[in-house]
Amino acid sequence: MQKCVAARATFLASAATAVGLVLASPAFAQGQQQQQNAPDGQAASTEEDSDEIFVTARRVSELAQDVPISMTVFNQEQLDNRNVFSAKDLAIYTPSLSANIRFGNDASSFSIRGFYQELRTGASVGTYFADVVAPRGGGSTQSGDGAGPGSFFDLQNVQILKGPQGTLFGRNTTGGAVLLVPRKPTDQFEGYVEGSLGNYDMRRVQAVLNFPIAPAFRVRAGFDWQKRDGYLKNISGIGPKDFANVDYIAGRVSAVVDVTPEFENYTIFSYTKSKPNGSVPKMTDCIAPFPDSTRPSNLPAALNNVLFPLGVLSCQQMAREAGQGWNAVSNSLPNASQHLEQWQVINTTTWEASDNLTIKNIVSYSQLRHRQHVDLFGTNWIVPATLTHPDGRVVNTAPYTGLNFGFVSAESVPNGYSNEQSTFTEELQFQGHSSDGKLVWQAGAYFELSKPLSIYGAQNPSGIPCSDTANLVCTNWRAALSLPANPPVPALSLGNGSVGYQGVQTKFRDVGLYAQASYDLTEQLKLTAGFRYTWDRTTSIADKVSYTFPSPTFTTPVGICTNPLLPQYIGTTLPHVISSLTATAECREFQEQKSKAPTWTIGLDYKPIEDIMLYAKWSRGYRQGATQPFGPDGLGPFKQEKVDTYEIGAKTSFRGAVSGTFNISAFYNDFTNQQINAGYTNVLSTAPPGLAPNAGIVNVGKSRIYGLEIEAAITPFKGFTIQAGYAYLNSKIQELALPPAVANFGAPSNLANAGDPLPFTPKHKLSLNANYTLPLDESIGKVTLGTTFSYNGKMFYQRGSSSSAALLLSIFNLNEATSIPSYGLWDINLTWEKIARSNFDASFFITNITNKHYFVARNLQVTSGFISRYLGEPRIMGARLRYSFGE
Repeated sequence: MQKCVAARATFLASAATAVGLVLASPAFAQGQQQQQNAPDGQAASTEEDSDEIFVTARRVSELAQDVPISMTVFNQEQLDNRNVFSAKDLAIYTPSLSANIRFGNDASSFSIRGFYQELRTGASVGTYFADVVAPRGGGSTQSGDGAGPGSFFDLQNVQILKGPQGTLFGRNTTGGAVLLVPRKPTDQFEGYVEGSLGNYDMRRVQAVLNFPIAPAFRVRAGFDWQKRDGYLKNISGIGPKDFANVDYIAGRVSAVVDVTPEFENYTIFSYTKSKPNGSVPKMTDCIAPFPDSTRPSNLPAALNNVLFPLGVLSCQQMAREAGQGWNAVSNSLPNASQHLEQWQVINTTTWEASDNLTIKNIVSYSQLRHRQHVDLFGTNWIVPATLTHPDGRVVNTAPYTGLNFGFVSAESVPNGYSNEQSTFTEELQFQGHSSDGKLVWQAGAYFELSKPLSIYGAQNPSGIPCSDTANLVCTNWRAALSLPANPPVPALSLGNGSVGYQGVQTKFRDVGLYAQASYDLTEQLKLTAGFRYTWDRTTSIADKVSYTFPSPTFTTPVGICTNPLLPQYIGTTLPHVISSLTATAECREFQEQKSKAPTWTIGLDYKPIEDIMLYAKWSRGYRQGATQPFGPDGLGPFKQEKVDTYEIGAKTSFRGAVSGTFNISAFYNDFTNQQINAGYTNVLSTAPPGLAPNAGIVNVGKSRIYGLEIEAAITPFKGFTIQAGYAYLNSKIQELALPPAVANFGAPSNLANAGDPLPFTPKHKLSLNANYTLPLDESIGKVTLGTTFSYNGKMFYQRGSSSSAALLLSIFNLNEATSIPSYGLWDINLTWEKIARSNFDASFFITNITNKHYFVARNLQVTSGFISRYLGEPRIMGARLRYSFGE
């Protein structure tokens, strides 16, 4: 413990010294301009005052440079110039922010400073739209909790807050928050219509209309529609012709009613519908068994045989894809698709009760429905005419030659959804200040209830061909072709396949009470302290069945309850066979998890002069525990995790001939009881045959994360602006206690190792942006050239830490597969505003201008004979034309 404290103290002292050296520059002391707050946070930066950006990071409108929080802010113009329309796009340009897009853009999740959301846990980064947290997900695959399609149009700004924000924001998280602030209706008649065209047959239309119906009644309405072909070419001939396409429409209507001069009612209704094909990874490595005559001496025969036959089939798939191009992928699902539908209504009532007191109530209700049919591993195995075992035995595969199947796919329950959840939130806020303005405070209460709308979940084939998964029309060809023992020759098993059914209903309830205040100890020194206490409860009902296809037909399904802790198993070693294929409730189980915790923040900020603010703070973050009805049977709910974050920083502004801002922060995180994803495989002879691999959340170990973040902007001369952001992250798993084995699966096989960095934590991340406005006559219009370079350093993803996986990685020289290589992307944009003094604006953009090939995620399945990786987006280009009116 003393070593940990000493290391932390040394790090913070060193960082403080570095900050002090930077601040010694006299340029940062130029000018002391008094800045006034803007109503509703609706102010934009200008060249003359590049720090005039208003944010709501502390639930009130403040200048970003006055808020002691490390943050990155983008206005709508910056988002458009960078062609940001998804969570993945936002992460490219934001230091410390990463996005996990394994399940596609419609179901992405954020990671900040190494705090990432594992599958089926609560969000580690809260996403908020108009002060309301994103609708929850609770399905078998990632869904909800983030910024879905259509989230990034007609916004005032996007604010990325780094570090725990659990004091003031509704749902507790450990990583941070992303705030989407929509444009509020104004008292002006105005709007725009915009059309875009681009490569991959991209077509996009946006339109926004703002109209005052009466002096006290204002309405704003808009929609965003986009279609674009996928950049992944499906060569299998099964399912859609491409993947990673875009196909969504999003609409939003908002209204403000001034009931009285002191009483405002603000309502937003939003709707999104997205129907892409989804995304699949590309198989990049195959691991086929050696013939016994050439098997390396350090490769045990038993492990070599494990690779048969899937490793052989994987190499055959790679051979079919060879020469088809970088973007060639394969798919085994005829109905591969995604379908997301979400709507939400938010009502905010604000009452200026007095000069010193404001009362605000924020209530929201939403529904989210997400249906997924996705090949999770990019496998399309085709049964060949013969298969040769390492020992030389040849298996004739007739009559199954030519059958297609995959490793594991995610398909929604029959006639249902992968995720179907409603979320209700209610928050009551009280904000005030003392008459002398020295004390500013707020307090409130938060309630959230998320309930299932039906039974949702997955029916997933694993290693078995199915022409109709919903109706269990499948063939267990591997078991049918397994050869019996013929002494002295042992039996030859080709393995088994199964279809897993997981029908679930999960309810979340969260309650919180909070208070925070800032007090001016002197004119230059301010103390801020906040406290919150949260109570969380999760309950789940799950029906879990494994459908096997035993002899003599190998096509007739038998449903088996997979949880050995169910009453049907008590007193017997045999699994319980359900009475009919629709009697899934016979396998019903219940889970409940309660968690509660205090969170807090305490900090000081000091302004030696108007344009320099130094701050230091200590924050406690917490992420709730929950049930895991989709996890391996016998693995119960997981517990809460917590983090203590220590941060120092400085925010500076300078003006004059050269103007700009320079912000720097250094932080140290103690992260304990973290929620880690563990992989489980059926290894027990007593388990149902062919039980699919699964993943579950376990609380293990302790980690530390420290780093440095810099955000800077400078205008060296009129018309030319440079912005830069840099993040350094150093994460390390310090302790890792292996969880116990669970029934049917044994011990997990792909936990990280002590000493590993945390996933989604690139050590270096950089974004550089430059914009130059040409010195043209006003009659021509405003022409601006812009370019952005973004760099994402090498990023650890996950390793297979079993001895078998580690040995195979070493023998096949694939240790690099545990990480995602670094990559850099270069974009350009050109905008022409007010063309020839008209109401038309035009713009042209190219992202990834060099068409860089890079990976964003991967699947490490070495003991099953393959590795597949998700490809990053190629060069995207397009042009936009906008007509604005009423300005």
